Amino acid sequence: QVQLVESGGGLVQPGGSLRLSCTTSGIFFSGITMGWYRQARGKQRELVATISRGGSTNYGNSVKGRFAISRDNAKNTVYLQMNTLKPEDTAVYYCAAQEPYRNTPDYWGQGTQVTVSS
Repeated sequence: QVQLVESGGGLVQPGGSLRLSCTTSGIFFSGITMGWYRQARGKQRELVATISRGGSTNYGNSVKGRFAISRDNAKNTVYLQMNTLKPEDTAVYYCAAQEPYRNTPDYWGQGTQVTVSS
């Protein structure tokens, strides 16, 4: 059974930082692309960042230069370091796993809330 479990969300002030983690089980972690997506209230889910099995990264335009995605294959875990957070970063953040040669994620976590507010 595939499981993706996010942690690290919470309330942070504008300009602050958070680090999200997503620990997986039931998948061949080192062989797949991992990603983070987010969905703000009333908006569509959007790409935040992805990291391929080879370590190549891709970021949504709104987070470039502020967020960094990384992976630890030994721990079956992907991370999202979020810096210089803005109120518009407030959303539920979802971890996702995408099998090779697929165009969209195959597996999703339950999501973790990130709220940026003073």
